[in-house]
Amino acid sequence: MNIIYLIIHIFEYVVYSYFALASIYVLIFAIGSIFKKKQILVTASRLRKVAVLIPGYKEDNVIVEVAEKALIQNYPTEKFDVVIIADSFQPETIANLKKLPIKLIEVSFDKSTKSKALNKAMSILTTDYEIALILDADNVMAPDFVSKINDAFDAGFTVVQGHRVAKNTNTSFAVLDAVSEELNNSIFRKGHRMLGLSSALIGSGMAFDYAQFKQRMTEIHAIGGFDKELELTLLRDGYTIEYLNDALVYDEKVQKVEVFENQRKRWLSAQFIYFGRFFFSGVKHLLLNGNIDFFDKVYQMVSPPRVLLLGITTIITAFYMFIQIAFPENEILSISSECWFSVFGSVVVAFLLSIPSKFYNKQTFKALLTLPKAFISMFLSLFKLKGANKKFIHTQHGA
Repeated sequence: MNIIYLIIHIFEYVVYSYFALASIYVLIFAIGSIFKKKQILVTASRLRKVAVLIPGYKEDNVIVEVAEKALIQNYPTEKFDVVIIADSFQPETIANLKKLPIKLIEVSFDKSTKSKALNKAMSILTTDYEIALILDADNVMAPDFVSKINDAFDAGFTVVQGHRVAKNTNTSFAVLDAVSEELNNSIFRKGHRMLGLSSALIGSGMAFDYAQFKQRMTEIHAIGGFDKELELTLLRDGYTIEYLNDALVYDEKVQKVEVFENQRKRWLSAQFIYFGRFFFSGVKHLLLNGNIDFFDKVYQMVSPPRVLLLGITTIITAFYMFIQIAFPENEILSISSECWFSVFGSVVVAFLLSIPSKFYNKQTFKALLTLPKAFISMFLSLFKLKGANKKFIHTQHGA
């Protein structure tokens, strides 16, 4: 019996250590995010030529409107090109796109991926661009977005992440997705930059030195999560990723639980794959080169997603409190409910600090009622990850 107790206690401490570390991590960067970054006003010495690259797969519902709005920038028209990379679009959509003052590149692959589309487009485009700006096929830039990206490059950055915000909050799941996005913006982007580390990339609303991006993308063949691989290699090589909190890109949020599950399944699969691929390299660069930025990113690949972190710590804390009340003399569990409550409390405080005040309303409260469904969906996704990163999972927009 003592051996069984020992095994249970070891398991307890492993689980507790994992979630305690995750709770402290999000709390530290959440606190960092509440401080305002001192604005350094930069007047750009020159206007760089920008390629706004928008890959899309069967995005007939939204792509024409997105292309039209992408042209509306307070940046000289001769200094930026909107490049639509059209994969499997309808003939009518192609015809409408050809009427616009954009560059249209039609592609077709046996297995479509974002990285393939971007690589194909850059193999066709001229090489006079200085900035590659990546958008998703549903993204709409604020009119000053390109200008602010150019200003950041003038300040010396060559990798920049913009602030992606919700385009829609028309369903409870869309609200939850919007809140989740802002929570991650606070912790993994703004909070990280305030504490001297790099911002996380999101996959869109991001900009790179064009030549560098083109070269690095030839080495990336990811089916899902290409931005994670790109991010890890950039941080490994010592680059800093800037975050522009005031440079807005509007992004369509998922509206149904099925779409939410598919999207998260793809993200989770990519995270675990890249953790395994980069773990030893991350430890090596930390110990030999003091590269905290890279190691921090490797840790993020294995840290629990925020919905799971909140849901699992809630369940475990409630379980320990029940056991402590119902069986005060039990010898099986060695960690007190107070310890788990501190983990749960840290997560809650971190989330409250990270969520913008505009979301403290009745609509968000109503959306929170669907949080258990989101948690169950995401938890079940953990058992459906096999092969998720070997096939292209398309998120339909504008439906």
